[in-house]
Amino acid sequence: MKTAILVTGGRIEPEFAHDFLEQTFCDYLIGVDRGIEFLRQDGRMPTHIVGDFDSAGEETLHCFQKNKEIEIRTFLPEKDDTDTQIALNLAAELGCKTVYILGGTGTRIDHMLGNLYILSVALDKGITCYLIDAHNRIQLCRHGLKLKKTEQFGRYVSLLPHSECVTGLTLKGFYYPLSNAVLDNNTALGVSNEIVDEEAEISLKTGELFVIESRD
Repeated sequence: MKTAILVTGGRIEPEFAHDFLEQTFCDYLIGVDRGIEFLRQDGRMPTHIVGDFDSAGEETLHCFQKNKEIEIRTFLPEKDDTDTQIALNLAAELGCKTVYILGGTGTRIDHMLGNLYILSVALDKGITCYLIDAHNRIQLCRHGLKLKKTEQFGRYVSLLPHSECVTGLTLKGFYYPLSNAVLDNNTALGVSNEIVDEEAEISLKTGELFVIESRD
């Protein structure tokens, strides 16, 4: 199954992003608007570049334009989809089943919320998608999910409804287990759980659940 990493224009902690790119195999490295600035600084050549380039430096864009092996897709600023959504659509077009988004969090809460919503769009396309930064790895769970303790991103696992309500929520292998519970978006019951077994299991009957692995 093919994997893509999207490097977008939100907050990027260079040391973490560098290490992540070193350690994570991908078939496609897609620079998204201002995200190409980090790629250039880190000495990385993307396979694709997309965006309206309203926040990317002209010098960096020109630098990548000289490489004819990079596919560049330019869009007008007046468009319905965000640059990150366009990059996700490209990853789907390329046949990717796993996508990581670097630079999808940061000080622009509106952009971060938009990127959280993109996780649902990814699932509709049959893609497992992760928002990732130095402190969090976020994915969306629609039916069930297993997390291995040896592979978890951080100490804490928080579960927050994306839909209005999640029903039939069962948690196994967690410090705070649940059985056939209902979790709505008016409660913080699912915040800061921890994996205690070798493998933790999340299952639900209806709804969508953000699974946020965090470390301080």
